[in-house]
Amino acid sequence: MHVATVTGMTPTPPALTFLATVSVRVEKPVEVGPSVDGHRRIIPIAGGTVEGPELRGTVLPGGADFQILRTESLTELRAEYAIEADDGERIYVRNHGIRSGDPEDVARLVRGQPVDPGRIYFRCTPLLEPTGERWAWLRSRLTVGTGERHPDEVRLHIFVVE
Repeated sequence: MHVATVTGMTPTPPALTFLATVSVRVEKPVEVGPSVDGHRRIIPIAGGTVEGPELRGTVLPGGADFQILRTESLTELRAEYAIEADDGERIYVRNHGIRSGDPEDVARLVRGQPVDPGRIYFRCTPLLEPTGERWAWLRSRLTVGTGERHPDEVRLHIFVVE
């Protein structure tokens, strides 16, 4: 699809710079149940790791992923948790995402069974709120990510939009 601007040129998409992979260990889901918006679940976060070219650290336990299974093929995700960087600075994360795929694959994920990540569309927009100066520049940047859901872990590959 060609997108034309006033000048007739196609705009240049923004570049992405890899920030880190966040591997989040998750616990057994708390099934809240059906609501007018869909089936609600809460996935407790047990901890994890952060590995990137510069940003490295741990995911602190205590957060959660609040999910709404909108349809049998679409899940809306809203996770909140904290990262402690290796330098001691903490970063609060508010991450909104969607995960979709074939209804059978989504049902397998919901049951905690493995599904090839290539079969699932999993994208997110983390908002990173640093508490100190080292990572303060993240306050003025957007980040996007791709995700993978594994039986006991969620892996997010986070990129800064330049």
